Amino acid sequence: MRLKKTSRRSHGTMNELNITPLLDLVFVLLVIFIITTPQMMNNLEMTLPSGKPPPPSKEKPKINKIAVEADGQITFNELKVTSEELKADLKALKASDPDLKVVVKGSDEADYQKMILVLDVLRQLDITKIGLATD
Repeated sequence: MRLKKTSRRSHGTMNELNITPLLDLVFVLLVIFIITTPQMMNNLEMTLPSGKPPPPSKEKPKINKIAVEADGQITFNELKVTSEELKADLKALKASDPDLKVVVKGSDEADYQKMILVLDVLRQLDITKIGLATD
């Protein structure tokens, strides 16, 4: 009986990894994503603006301006006021116009505490239409 000689190459471990099944899986997933993505995008609801111009308004809304200067002085519609006077003036305006609009502008060198004081007065009076102006 004769024994067959075997080479070491046929019994050695495989040094290369077979990635063909992995590539097949990646391509299948890619095809699935390509097919399903356009259907997900079509579900987006948008409200596009109409081509008509807005109706002309009869009057421009009154915007009240509050400024805090660098020295801490508060001005309300170009008049210098204290925080108590500001609160009283805003309360009177809020009684006549519940939809009161205010723009607050602070100087670069203004003390933050004064700005917080003005914003706190607006919050206490429940004035929610506030704009912050910058230079």
